[in-house]
Amino acid sequence: MSGILYLTGTPIGNLEDISYRCIRILTEADLVLAEDTRQTQKLLNHYQIKNKLTSYHEHNKDEKQDHIINLLLSGKNIALVTDAGMPGISDPGEDLARACRANGITVTTVPGPTALVSGLILSGQCLKEFLFLGFLPADKKLKEQKLEELKDLPYTLIFYEAPHKLNKTLAAMAKVIGSNRQISLTRELTKKYEEVLCFSLEEAISYFQDNQPRGEYVLILAGKDRQQIEDEVRVGWENMSWQEHYHFYLEQGLEDKQILKQMAKDRGIGKREVYQYFHKK
Repeated sequence: MSGILYLTGTPIGNLEDISYRCIRILTEADLVLAEDTRQTQKLLNHYQIKNKLTSYHEHNKDEKQDHIINLLLSGKNIALVTDAGMPGISDPGEDLARACRANGITVTTVPGPTALVSGLILSGQCLKEFLFLGFLPADKKLKEQKLEELKDLPYTLIFYEAPHKLNKTLAAMAKVIGSNRQISLTRELTKKYEEVLCFSLEEAISYFQDNQPRGEYVLILAGKDRQQIEDEVRVGWENMSWQEHYHFYLEQGLEDKQILKQMAKDRGIGKREVYQYFHKK
């Protein structure tokens, strides 16, 4: 019988945020895999957990994966942790979990804190619909291309960013999305010097010209206003002639009644006005 891979959540800052179950799994597992063994060792020492610890990260995952899979297949239980928070989010834990499932190995989770959720709920942004994007590409062109894909979405967007890349990322966001879009930046979450900053992108750029970024940031960018999206779509329809508008839906196979109803909705006018126009024609 194969063992179990435990995707184990650890504190993102405050060590008191650990769960009883997390302590038990880290104690009882046959092996603990850590993104940074030095960081995880501090946690184990704090809770007097004595266990075998080995590294598993982006640069050694390929050479270690087969060995880890064989250990699990032999019946060993393994706990996987990241530097902080839940493994598998912006780290190679997802690759190991996928390989385990492909080999019929049970994968389960020991839930814990996550920086993206903590940052989101502190941000003051809309929480109903959000999209997590992790780290943007480091390359300027690729970064701007990715932001172009995202700029018209009505969802709150969540990113991670390193301090030495923050200014360039904010500049790219302002260039592509617009300097008036609201953004919240959080760092040192759950720690003594936790900080939540809320700005427009223009204000954020100005702030960090005078204040050096410190620590990793969670960026929570407001989505595009839905009313603005609807207004822009309506302007697009209004710039199209009624006949072009009609034939647009006709080519999609809609019937007359459906077309006229949809045209009225697109243009923000009453159905009677559309019916009368085409009746006269």
